[in-house]
Formats: sequence, C-alpha cells, structure tokens
Amino acid sequence: MILDLTKLLSGEVSKINVDFELQPELEDGLTVALDGVEFTSPARVQGVITDNAGYMRLVLTVSLDYSGECARCLSRIDDTLTFDFERTVVSEDTRERDTDEEDEYSDEYVVLRDGKLDIDGQLCEMLILEFPSKLLCSEDCKGLCIKCGHNLNEGECGCDRSHRDPRWNALLGVKFAADAENEE
Repeated sequence: MILDLTKLLSGEVSKINVDFELQPELEDGLTVALDGVEFTSPARVQGVITDNAGYMRLVLTVSLDYSGECARCLSRIDDTLTFDFERTVVSEDTRERDTDEEDEYSDEYVVLRDGKLDIDGQLCEMLILEFPSKLLCSEDCKGLCIKCGHNLNEGECGCDRSHRDPRWNALLGVKFAADAENEE
C-alpha cells in the first residue's frame, strides 16, 4: 500500500491514521512462504504517522493469522503473530544528503518519495524476521513417544522409554579420568 502524506507535509493535519490489509508478498510478486505455515488471512496493519515540527514518526502494529503444525507433537496450531513497526520518516533528498549508504531499508527510517510512502517491502521483511523459527502448541509441549508415536500431551502411553540406544553400549565400560580419581 502506498500512503499519501501530502496533507501531513503541507501542514493541513498533524497525524494520519493508518489501517490497511497487507498481502504477505516480497518484491517481484513473490509470496512470503514459510515451511509448513499457511497464512489464513492478510496481515492487518494499524497505526499512525505523526508530524511534530517536521519530525515525522511512523508507529504501526501488524497482526497476521496463521496455521501450522507443532514442531514437537504435530498438532494443528492456529495463532496470530503480532509485532510493532516503528520508523522515522525521512524524505529522499534528506536521506541522500545525510548518508552515503545505498541500502533502501533501514531499522531506523522509511524513505518518503514524492510525498508518498511505500512500506510493504519492509513490513514483509519484518514479518519473516519476527516469525518464530519453530511453532509450538505450548511452551511445555511433551511431544510424541519415541516408540509408539502417541501424543504425550494427552497422557502417558505406557511404553518403556528407559531403554538405551544400543549404539552407546560401547561407552558403558569406558572409565574417564574423573571417575578413576573418585574410585581411589
């Protein structure tokens, strides 16, 4: 979405409310894709752009509904990712004067071009960075039984999980230096 800030720049208003839906897409029309995650609706972007004596500040909250599988127990998760996005708004000529960097995106500012602000790319990038690396149904998820595959969050399965992996049996007879000192 391209936000028109001409009223803010001309001094007609001191703030502009922002409320729009964002399709999670990267540049070149590529959709944001996270392995095993489905976005169930567009991201909701709400916030405000304020002008305080020439200092413009963008403050947004982004919410995105998604579904996926728990990384431990494989149960379905339906949740909402919410994060804040705050940047200083600078004009294109101010940015060129103050910095030599070619980087269009920054953690500190968004660039205003011809009185318009396009922040979709930065919001999609932030969405990827804020998304959890592993989805969990709860922090204390017990996962699945390694023998029968039963979901341990639903109760014990009765399997004997104390059995050692036979590949480690060769190390049972090894004495380490610390153990030898304790025996003396």
